[in-house]
Amino acid sequence: MPVDDEGRLYKIGEVCKMAEVQPYVLRYWETEFPPLAPNKSGGGQRLYTRHEIDIILRIKQLLYSEGFTIAGAKKKLDVEMSAPVVEVAAPVAAAPSKDVSKALGDVKKELTAILELLDS
Repeated sequence: MPVDDEGRLYKIGEVCKMAEVQPYVLRYWETEFPPLAPNKSGGGQRLYTRHEIDIILRIKQLLYSEGFTIAGAKKKLDVEMSAPVVEVAAPVAAAPSKDVSKALGDVKKELTAILELLDS
């Protein structure tokens, strides 16, 4: 999903198509998985956020792909939801030191010599 859809709300029919499950399945999962609690419009229509869709897709993966029971999936999801989110920063490229530059130069010379041997 594009990042600009972050605030968008999705109707149950749209979510069912995304997750490839029937509406009664989503309604049942709402009763079993507390983190899955979509808002409802004035008319009672369930409205799902992107975060809730991610939870639905994870529940489906746990149940259908990984073979968890409802109880097992509930425990696993609770653990995952309570785990702190760790963001990994991209490593900052440092300027190569003289030792690294020398070592790379030596490797290049050796590879050139090997290529010359193979060509002859």
